Amino acid sequence: MDLISSLSIATSGLNAVTSEYAVVSNNVANSTTSGYVRETATLYSDVVSGQGNGVRVGATQLNINTALQSSLYTQNAKVAAYTAMSNSLAAVSSVQGSTSANSGSTATLADELGNVQTALTTLTSTPQSSAAQSKVISNASSLVDTIHTLATTYAQQRQATQDNISASVSTINTDLTQIGEISQQIVKLKIVGGDTSALENQRLGVMSSLSSQVSVSYTEKSNGDMIVTTADGTKLPTRPDQTGLDDSTVTIPTSTWPLTTKDTTLTSSMYYSATGVTADGITTSGGVPAITLNGKDITTHLTGGTLGANVTLRDQTYPQMQAQLDSFSYTLMNRFSSAGMALFTNGTASSPSTPSGTVTTTDPTQPTKDAPIGLVGLSSQITVSTLYTADPTTLAKDGDTTLATTVLSDTYGTSSSYVSGSLAAPTSGLGPDGGQSTGYSGSQGLVALATTLTSNQGATISDASTNLTSATYVQTTLSAQVANVSGVNVNNEMAKVVTLQNSFTANAKIISTVQTMFQALMNAIS
Repeated sequence: MDLISSLSIATSGLNAVTSEYAVVSNNVANSTTSGYVRETATLYSDVVSGQGNGVRVGATQLNINTALQSSLYTQNAKVAAYTAMSNSLAAVSSVQGSTSANSGSTATLADELGNVQTALTTLTSTPQSSAAQSKVISNASSLVDTIHTLATTYAQQRQATQDNISASVSTINTDLTQIGEISQQIVKLKIVGGDTSALENQRLGVMSSLSSQVSVSYTEKSNGDMIVTTADGTKLPTRPDQTGLDDSTVTIPTSTWPLTTKDTTLTSSMYYSATGVTADGITTSGGVPAITLNGKDITTHLTGGTLGANVTLRDQTYPQMQAQLDSFSYTLMNRFSSAGMALFTNGTASSPSTPSGTVTTTDPTQPTKDAPIGLVGLSSQITVSTLYTADPTTLAKDGDTTLATTVLSDTYGTSSSYVSGSLAAPTSGLGPDGGQSTGYSGSQGLVALATTLTSNQGATISDASTNLTSATYVQTTLSAQVANVSGVNVNNEMAKVVTLQNSFTANAKIISTVQTMFQALMNAIS
């Protein structure tokens, strides 16, 4: 081998070592960066006319298992969704009390209802006692306050989910268009044979962020572009050109494109309708804003993640909780009134009424009952009747305990005659769109209904917490697997540095030796 070849080989070796040093340095610097994928320098043998001529530095590669990475993105969406649900529902848990026998709670609907029952029982023993009469009113007011607190909490948390949806849409837009911007740079670099590893890593980091907002997956095209889709395959554009538009129509990155929604203040009568949007292109016929893409409502396609969880809470979870409480409030008013004591009212002269033909039975043992007219939002309106607050003696006029006794036997009764037919709690056709149901039988005693409502909602809260724990465990396991494949082990990287130092020294020694030999040759010639 001649001196020129030796010099060429050693010089290419130094270039390769320098390239590997840069990769190792970048790996170590980003070892704690979330979503960072370990990079590896690619080296090729440089052969000229069958003769080795050193090494060539190729494009830096990412150590990534696409299938494993996609599984982690899916799990990120689940964890983020359950986290959002658990955090939101914690507010409900804090005000609803517990049905557990050893909880020590006295704040549940059943507890408050039992307190009214106890006060009525005391009244039957001392009907002319002003203290006993006032206690009935006081406990009834406390029950109403508990109902109002629950209704207010549902409304506040539902509004919070609407606000969170708007924030999530902005974040998703930013992430999508950042991906689009980075992809543009990658495509341009690939055309000229440039190294795109750093940009690809940056793009994966944004994908990791996006996967916590909504359930998504991605595919890479041969030119380096990235296509992002939702869990059901709906394409989410990252640049205008992916929708057939000129890129100049939108300056990216941006928080206002491609998805669109709007802020609004929700009321109990508003609901999301998937049948289409109104003239403004965003608001649905139920008054709740849709999330649109190019004017098309894609709300139901955006599942998982923080966004999907808040949509579920807004359109399903809290409306059902509200419907359950409205049904209970109506039943409370209805059964007291039917026993002759209209202790509870909606505060107006016109109380909710049951239209004819709304009681239907699909199973004789589990009758269903559609929502009475005026039921929506009743739990926020219910109050103790001024007939009794203004004159508590009306509860047992002239010492007559007949009314209180009838209420105790009928209103709190559990036999079929007291809990079925027109006295059954509405269980279906609830909510402003008539699409909600309680999820349990309406033919229960009043106390049992209150207990079932609290237990049902408690189970929803518990499920969110349990699911979060399970999903987090799976996420941790997947993260460890991804780290084994794609993560940076600083100890291994530092070990590479030692090897590279030895390689650098060896190549430098060859160059130094060749230079010495050249000098000796030149001296000999001269």
